[in-house]
Amino acid sequence: MAELQEVQITEEKPLLPGQTPEAAKEAELAARILLDQGQQTLSVETPYGSVTFTVYGTPKPKRPAILTYHDVGLNYKTCFQPLFQFGDMQEIIQNFVRVHVDAPGMEEGAPVFPLGYQYPSLDQLADMIPCILQYLNFSTIIGVGVGAGAYVLSRYALNHPDTVEGLVLINIDPNAKGWMDWAAHKLTGLTSSLSEMILGHLFSQEELSRNSELVQKYRDIVTHAPNLDNIELYWNSYNNRRDLNIERGSDVTLKCPVMLVVGDQAPHEDAVVECNSKLDPTQTSFLKMADSGGQPQLTQPGKLTEAFKYFLQGMGYMASSCMTRLSRSRTASLTSAASIDGNRSRSRTLSQSSESGTLSSGPPGHTMEVSC
Repeated sequence: MAELQEVQITEEKPLLPGQTPEAAKEAELAARILLDQGQQTLSVETPYGSVTFTVYGTPKPKRPAILTYHDVGLNYKTCFQPLFQFGDMQEIIQNFVRVHVDAPGMEEGAPVFPLGYQYPSLDQLADMIPCILQYLNFSTIIGVGVGAGAYVLSRYALNHPDTVEGLVLINIDPNAKGWMDWAAHKLTGLTSSLSEMILGHLFSQEELSRNSELVQKYRDIVTHAPNLDNIELYWNSYNNRRDLNIERGSDVTLKCPVMLVVGDQAPHEDAVVECNSKLDPTQTSFLKMADSGGQPQLTQPGKLTEAFKYFLQGMGYMASSCMTRLSRSRTASLTSAASIDGNRSRSRTLSQSSESGTLSSGPPGHTMEVSC
């Protein structure tokens, strides 16, 4: 009898344009080695140009990666570092590998694009994400996006619903600009600088008038950004976005659990409220955060971390996580409807008593409000 030989069969994956099987295998092996070393900043070629992303930690078996996408005028550090460096967030990041995506030309030290460069649309930015996941050999994600990044992740989730287990969308505006908005934007552009327009997108007018230390810091970041020309291209892509056309009960909707987040008196409050009305209430939580302004991930990382933990628990992860911060709030309520996805319970019906600090079941709904 002929000696049997052991043959290893690997899953076939679509290759990037112009990529040979040997190159794909080498790239995947390199990515796995880099991931095992902890934090690494990587780049991958896509049909719409190169995209840079930073990976923290190592993949956890049977767990999705947390993938973030930042807003206009920021990069992954200036948008998310205060949140992910927050003390209570460490319990989460120990349980999930993180992938922080920088939009093209937004990463630190990025060269300015040449004159006439055609920047990708937000839809094309969403189409870059599969190349990142293929490179890292990740099958599913939990997306966390702010502003333009929230739109990009929503578009990706609509196109690839099977790869998205959940979305945290901060300041999402799913609508294209109407004629009135377009005219107002053009008029503002004649009287305001690019940095002023972006700051008006990031912060409320009340925050800008108070000119707090945080606003001063981010005004300096945007105004003196060495890649301001690149930022303008990303800004233009955001303002030329298409309508997501999501509708409750239609085929065009987000199929995964979604947590919508907005600060009170934030520039995007009305848009987030409208988005909430278009999504499935059994899968959607709406978090309106008091005293957080336009960037709740910067001003209220503690409250957002606690809400994120509840969100993950509702998806069946981190069941033993200790909740403390919201239970100490004087006013806090968490309500959402319960649903079940396969064998994993996605029960998300929660209410919280600020007096007793206990957690109990509540009536179905889709609103989460937190204030201190």
